[in-house]
Amino acid sequence: MKLSEIIQLIELEPLVVIDDPDCQIETVCGCDLMSDVLAFSQEKTMLLTGLTNPHVIRTCEMTDIKFIIFVRGKRPPEETIDLAAERGINLYLSSLSMFECCGRLYQAGLGSEVMRRLE
Repeated sequence: MKLSEIIQLIELEPLVVIDDPDCQIETVCGCDLMSDVLAFSQEKTMLLTGLTNPHVIRTCEMTDIKFIIFVRGKRPPEETIDLAAERGINLYLSSLSMFECCGRLYQAGLGSEVMRRLE
């Protein structure tokens, strides 16, 4: 699914935009446990999380995740935003809950990382 479609679908506000809105996102990981992100992440994955600290950026950097969506309207501190821009990680904000974001994305045909591994 194109990033531009995701932006409209879950009503995203851009915080740090690095990549083209026409880039493809293949899977989504909705998670607040960074240990799970480390265990299950794949290329072209988008992370949905309620955590806004710089540790999220560091975890995504280690797992090559380039897209983070902060859910529930949780705005990250400037330190997190600055680190994401420095590391080339896109940040977006959604006022929707993680459940609502994941449900809309799943309904639109975007799969989870775990399901992709089982295929």
